[in-house]
Amino acid sequence: MIYRELKPGEYELLKYFTYEAIFIPEGVEPPEFSVIELPELSLYYDAFGSREDDYCMAAEDEGIVVGAAWTRVMDDYGHVDDRTPSLAISVLKEYRGKGIGTRLLQALLESLKRKGYERVSLAVQKENYAVRMYEHAGFRTISENEEEYIMVCDLNE
Repeated sequence: MIYRELKPGEYELLKYFTYEAIFIPEGVEPPEFSVIELPELSLYYDAFGSREDDYCMAAEDEGIVVGAAWTRVMDDYGHVDDRTPSLAISVLKEYRGKGIGTRLLQALLESLKRKGYERVSLAVQKENYAVRMYEHAGFRTISENEEEYIMVCDLNE
């Protein structure tokens, strides 16, 4: 497995990883792929690479990108302020449970810290098994609603 920056010619993959990042609780039917065209989801990938704060790490296995962790400053579910990038992460189903997401997250956090960011935020559904991964990576809950935690990781700690 190789962990590297996603190349500009690969940014189109973020559409698929955005879909894969949608948490589907056990027993719930997944939405149609077209759901990613909704404004609240397309902001994760639309014109990615055109903003100064767009940054993505990829996990590559034998030439295939199998996971991505990316950030951009945007008014999404995990938005906390206009200086803090929001994070999204996704690993293809057949590659989950192998530590790839954890390594991707670590690589992205280290890179953001080197780039001078002070913190990064995200929103995660309370039922999502990834909550534990975020907590182990240093994220802490700063607010919540019925369904989600809003979490922040201080990159200077």
